[in-house]
Amino acid sequence: MTALNNELPGTNFIHNIIKEDLKNNKNDSRVHTRFPPEPNGYLHIGHAKSICLNFGLAEIFDGLCNLRFDDTNPTKEEVEYVDSIMTDVKWLGFDWDDRLYYASGYFEQLYEYALDLIKAGKAYVCDLNAEQIREYRGTLTEPGKNSPYRDRSVKENLDLFQRMRAGEFSDGSRVLRAKIDMSSPNINMRDPVLYRIQRASHHRTGDKWCIYPMYDYAHPISDAIEGITHSICTLEFEDHRPLYDWVLDNVAVPCHPQQIEFARLNLGYTVMSKRKLRALVEQGIVNGWDDPRMPTISGLRRRGYTPEAIRDFCERIGVAKSNSFVDIAMLEHSIREDLNARAPRVMAVLRPLKVIIDNYPEGQVEMLEAENNAEHPEMGYRQVPFGRELYIEQDDFMEDPPKKFFRLAPGREVRLKHAYIIKCERVVKDEQTGQILKLHCTYDPDTRSGMSSEKRKVKGTLHWVSAAHAVKAEVRIYDHLFLKENPEEDEDFIANLNPRSEEILTNCLVEPSLADVQPGNRYQFLRQGYFCVDQDTTAGQPVFNRIVSLKDTWAKIQKASNN
Repeated sequence: MTALNNELPGTNFIHNIIKEDLKNNKNDSRVHTRFPPEPNGYLHIGHAKSICLNFGLAEIFDGLCNLRFDDTNPTKEEVEYVDSIMTDVKWLGFDWDDRLYYASGYFEQLYEYALDLIKAGKAYVCDLNAEQIREYRGTLTEPGKNSPYRDRSVKENLDLFQRMRAGEFSDGSRVLRAKIDMSSPNINMRDPVLYRIQRASHHRTGDKWCIYPMYDYAHPISDAIEGITHSICTLEFEDHRPLYDWVLDNVAVPCHPQQIEFARLNLGYTVMSKRKLRALVEQGIVNGWDDPRMPTISGLRRRGYTPEAIRDFCERIGVAKSNSFVDIAMLEHSIREDLNARAPRVMAVLRPLKVIIDNYPEGQVEMLEAENNAEHPEMGYRQVPFGRELYIEQDDFMEDPPKKFFRLAPGREVRLKHAYIIKCERVVKDEQTGQILKLHCTYDPDTRSGMSSEKRKVKGTLHWVSAAHAVKAEVRIYDHLFLKENPEEDEDFIANLNPRSEEILTNCLVEPSLADVQPGNRYQFLRQGYFCVDQDTTAGQPVFNRIVSLKDTWAKIQKASNN
């Protein structure tokens, strides 16, 4: 059942176009989209928006969506990127079934169509080099001028193009250009290059070809060969639409898809250029494409983001006709909402400070009951060991606290989560440095959490771990990769890198329930944020990435706007 007569949640202008097409029986009432990445890098959160849109349209309108690799530039493409893209699309929850295609699979057809253009007098072989072609093209305010090779005969062009394919000419010495209009106000229509000579081994065709089609030529024909009805692309391709249509109007393709542009995603404190992301990887600024600070889908996955959270984010930001800037707090809000419902609550001390409870019996261990998620009782309970020696966070103690400091201080009381109220009696310091080494405290045995006799209340509640049972862990704290909200507004975007984007803590202690965690498991560390077990984890040596802190600035923004 299609959505033709139904109101869609989050309806956008593309939905409206398709509904009108279905109403008018355009394309025989078919809806067929595609997600067409170039395999020259890893996908990022902006691609996730496109994936959700294209596969989502097919799902909403009972249509089909292909996965096609527009692999027309062998110098930048690798099998690694192809594999990563397929992994990302499936991880997000989408499937192309048997509709996996490659532009390289159409190379022979693309070549034949180019011959047809030459025979029709609509394409010619040009001997100008790249710099000369740019000079002849003109500017936005000045028309271009014809290439001196524009009027070659059909016979000569066919001969030269066939010899280009045969490998008779050196790289860059000749190109095939469309013969359109050198005075067009749209520079893309000023005799664009259709083919170039490029001796490079292709990841699928090997060394079979030494000429490769340009993206703007191969892309529309690939769409048409696959029977695509709606060619959805980002706004920067709007000026390329006349060329898209020209190509399809001048070759004998089976159909003419409609190109529709939507606004790309611009996310705060992030770069969304694959070229710039590759630079970060190649210069060693980040630890690979899946570095948890990267906006790549693989980086977000490693950091701990869920596919549900990313799909929710893409739905929230919607589909628009004009570019806009999205606050990264909105993405963080989506993962908090998702993990709030599913992540177990546990205790972890990131910067430990030892606490000795002097009046607690030596050698005694109590197993205290702790809920896994107070908001979801069905997630059950676990047992947490409690003993005479504990660790709390260094930041949870101050010798001379300000007025509204409700944590531990000399002579003050706090509650230990799931346990007792304790009081700080004495501070032990290093005699030379003055560093606080440990705290001596006492506890009130009548204040155990959940006891019917527990009556006293205190303002502060701290998380903790038992010293005898704690598991040592590494915790990686991530912040925005860039200091500026829009790092790309400066020519040197690398100058805006955040030197504190990654902090690695190696002496963290976590409760014993986390001793045998598996990579990908997600938790809320009480009072600390949401964390994910990293792939670097080994047996008994857990490594955690902080996905996001608990502070939800986007929720506050929404609440303020609603009021």
